[in-house]
Amino acid sequence: MKIKCVKGTRDYLPEEAELRRNIQNTIVDIYRKNGFSQIMTPAVEDIENLDKSDGGDNLNLIFKILKRGDKLTSALEKGGELCDMGLRYDLTLPLTRYFAANRQNLTVPFKAIQTDKVYRAENPQKGRLREFMQCDIDVIGDASPECEIELIAVTAKALMALEIGEFTVRVNDRTVLNALLASCGFSAEQLPSVCVSFDKLDKIGAEGVVAELTEKGYDKTCVDKFAEILSLLPLDIDKVREIVGEEATARLSGIIAASKTIADGKYGVEFDISLVRGQGYYTGTVFEVRSENFGSSVAGGGRYDKLIGKFIGEEIPACGFSIGFERIFSILSDMKRKASVNEKIAVLYEDNFLDAYKKAEELRENYDVSLFKKPKKMKNFLDRLQAGGFVGFAYEDGTIRHF
Repeated sequence: MKIKCVKGTRDYLPEEAELRRNIQNTIVDIYRKNGFSQIMTPAVEDIENLDKSDGGDNLNLIFKILKRGDKLTSALEKGGELCDMGLRYDLTLPLTRYFAANRQNLTVPFKAIQTDKVYRAENPQKGRLREFMQCDIDVIGDASPECEIELIAVTAKALMALEIGEFTVRVNDRTVLNALLASCGFSAEQLPSVCVSFDKLDKIGAEGVVAELTEKGYDKTCVDKFAEILSLLPLDIDKVREIVGEEATARLSGIIAASKTIADGKYGVEFDISLVRGQGYYTGTVFEVRSENFGSSVAGGGRYDKLIGKFIGEEIPACGFSIGFERIFSILSDMKRKASVNEKIAVLYEDNFLDAYKKAEELRENYDVSLFKKPKKMKNFLDRLQAGGFVGFAYEDGTIRHF
C-alpha cells in the first residue's frame, strides 16, 4: 500500500487545516453579510456540459470519468465515446447549470456563494495542485454596472479581512479590448485567438506576442498596428478612449470610478488593457486582484452573459469573482499566520475516566480539551503535547499545569 498522496494532492496537518477553515469562514462571513447565499453542487458534471463550457485551456485539463459496466463495454466494441462524466474544473459552469435547473426556486438577481474543491489535470508543481479550493461569489440576473461594482467591493472586503497586505484590483472589459483589436483590422472571428496570444504578455513579452500572431498567419498590417499599441503599454483609459471612442469605454470608466470611490485609498483600483483572463466564456468586464507584497494574482473573475443560455436557450446576465484560496493560504502560511482558535489542554487520567471526562467538560467552556490515559513515559508524552500546540495539561482535579 502507498502512503503518499496521489500526485497533485496533499494532506494538511491539524494546524494547517485550522488555518484553512479560518480563511474559509472569514471569506464566507463577509459574503453573507453582503447578501450572498451559500449553495452546493456535485463535484461530478456531465462531460458534454464541461466540454461545451468555453473554459479555455481548462478544457484540456478535465479529469474524465469512464462509463461503467455494459455502457463501457459497448463503447469499446463500437468505438463510441468512452467517458460520460468529468470532475468540475471550476465553480462557474456548475453554478450556471444549477441556476438553469433551479431558477423557479430562486430569487433573481440571485447572489451565490460557493466554496468547494475543483480538479484540473495540471502538471503538478509548487503552488499548482490538481485538487484545490476555490471561493466564488456570483450575481445572476443583473446586467447593470452596479453588479460589477458590488462584486469588486465585496471581494476587496474579504481580502482586507484576511489581512494579506496591500493589493490592487485590475479591471478591463472584453468589449473594449475587442474594439481596440478591431481598430487594428482584426476580424470578429480572429479576436478570440488574438486574445489567447495577448493573454501570454506577462510570460512571453510583447515581442513574443507579435511573433505568435505572425506565426498564426495574421495580416502583417494588423499585427504591425497591434505591435504599435503594445509599445505604448501601459495605456490609460483616456488613450484607449481616443482610439475606440467614448461609447465603448463609458461603462468601464464608470465602474472604475465608482470602485475607486468605494476603495477610498484602502486598496488600489486601476484600468489594465492587457488583462484578458483565459476563459472563453467572459463577455464583458474582467477583473483580477494582485497582491503587492507577494507579486501574484489572488483573485479574478468577470462577466459571462452567454453561459447560462447554453442550457436554456435564453441569455441571462451573470458576473462572478473568485478568490484564489490556495494562494491566500500560501501567503498566510508564509506570514506564519495561525488560525484564531481556543488554547488546547490535555486532561490525563489513570483509572477514573468518568471523573476526568466531567472535568474535561467543565474546562471546555474556555479551552479545547483532549482526554488521554496517563502514559508511563510522561516526559516524552508532554514533549509531544507541547510540540502539537497544547499549552498545558491537567489531572482529574482540573488544575491546569501550563508548559
